[in-house]
Amino acid sequence: MDKHIWESSYPEGMEWNFKPPHLPVYDLLKQAARKHPKRVALDFLGKKMTYETLWKEVSNFASGLQRRGIKQGDKIGICLPNSFHYVIGYYGVLVAGGTVVNFNPLYTEAELCTLVRDSGVRLTITSDIKHVYNKVYAALNNSDMCSIVVAPFSTNLPLVKKALFNIVKPEKLANLPEGNTVLTWAKVSSLGADPDPVDVQPDTDIALYQYTGGTTGLPKAAMLTHTNLMSNVEQANIWRKGAERVSEHDRFFAVIPFFHVFAMTALMNLCMRRGGTLFMHPKFDVKQTLKGIQKHKPTMFAGVPALYNALLNYKHIGRYNLKSIEFCISGGAALPAEVRDEFTKKTGANMVEGYGLSETSPVACCNPARGLNKAGSIGLPLPGTEISIRSLEDKKDTCSIGEDGEIAIRGPQVMKGYAGRPKETEDTFYKSWFLTGDVGHMDEDGYVFITDRLKEMINVSGFKVYPRHIEEVLYSHGAVMEAAVIGISHPKKGEVPKAFVALKAGESVTAEELKRYAAAHLNPYEKIAEIEFRAELPKTLIGKLLKKELVQDEKQNQKRQKNMKKKRISRS
Repeated sequence: MDKHIWESSYPEGMEWNFKPPHLPVYDLLKQAARKHPKRVALDFLGKKMTYETLWKEVSNFASGLQRRGIKQGDKIGICLPNSFHYVIGYYGVLVAGGTVVNFNPLYTEAELCTLVRDSGVRLTITSDIKHVYNKVYAALNNSDMCSIVVAPFSTNLPLVKKALFNIVKPEKLANLPEGNTVLTWAKVSSLGADPDPVDVQPDTDIALYQYTGGTTGLPKAAMLTHTNLMSNVEQANIWRKGAERVSEHDRFFAVIPFFHVFAMTALMNLCMRRGGTLFMHPKFDVKQTLKGIQKHKPTMFAGVPALYNALLNYKHIGRYNLKSIEFCISGGAALPAEVRDEFTKKTGANMVEGYGLSETSPVACCNPARGLNKAGSIGLPLPGTEISIRSLEDKKDTCSIGEDGEIAIRGPQVMKGYAGRPKETEDTFYKSWFLTGDVGHMDEDGYVFITDRLKEMINVSGFKVYPRHIEEVLYSHGAVMEAAVIGISHPKKGEVPKAFVALKAGESVTAEELKRYAAAHLNPYEKIAEIEFRAELPKTLIGKLLKKELVQDEKQNQKRQKNMKKKRISRS
């Protein structure tokens, strides 16, 4: 078989041929506990847990779930921030033979109720933090879910911080009703120590329901098998090896949430695979992140562009030593070249941009840690992964080198399908190729470039305009901290671009000045029609820009303007 064109760009010693590990996901932790029992596996704000203890806690929790009637294949929700309880709950569910269903603690009550019903979870693990617990309890009363396991947040903390938390923030704790449907974590974990063995079939058994972002319609649950997840961890491990220095073992710093598939694979699961130490924070805070990096000296860091941008724009960043970071990966959105170059200068780390989706576990492409790191590229296909650029006109045709088309992926990390949605599953595959909905091209070296999302393309008088290109231009202006571009309706052109911009602290520029700057770098039909300045742009908990909120805001704004126009006409 002829080599794929990207194989010639692989770093020396790295092969594309890849044998997927057909093992249950919890084997990552089991093997790490066997090899490194006394090594610190988890560190949550100073409280530590060894691999030996972590495996014991996972076994206890898995046994408790089984004693509560959880059977192989049952869906178990986890609605928690990064914490000991998330990690123990995740692996515990898998040891018990269940399927993890990730829920974002910031979901609204209505969103959570919808996804609980959609997924068919029997039980959900959550926190005693009031604003999270109340939503899960509401879902319990509005679905077929049988029970909740409540994990007290303060038990994640060291003694001093635990006491302070209980004194200062008692109003944030929920009052738990007594009964058989609301169970404490301690009670479940005390029901047994040795879980019953479960015959997991890695290639077919679903380890995870990972809900997509829901940019169009309701979110869909991507069904990821044990082999899907294990393959992606091993692919990431092979890629990580290219950036190793002389470290005793890896130290992973996690401020992006594990309920997002990016952090789950690139931080939590990869840490277990490498027998590393995982430093966890419950949420992203600029100052605490910089202090944590300086104190714990992590070797591995992962984040989204907005997170890196926030760190770089912190006025006191020069006070912190970030040089311990060896390998730094950015995903979730396009990485502006200016952000990559500046962060690399501050840290000395190999900062690479990767690409993936919930449906691909998630990583499909990444720039190599050793070798050419092409600006603007999402890199090379990972080992065992194939990328095909399919024609936008007819999916059976492939595009030539440099020609834009829809990016399609084939590999061991690609999902089994969407849960309960056979039609959507069929529509998102062409034969064995997963159609991403992203437009891009491949160059002569096998590097992949994304132009934009198919559904975010702006049609200006019949011309295809890609928001990502306009955003890159805006980011190159020295005053711009964040930029997002959407299409708005126009009576003659159909659609035109509108930009939402947040400026760096202390910087100023007018909309007209910024329009003129952008126009000098854009085609005439890409011209920005409107610019709206905001103090900050809406983001997900992981830090990804929320364009759908901007689209919704714009729709509401246009509706108000129409109503005002009608009132003026009626008065006249």
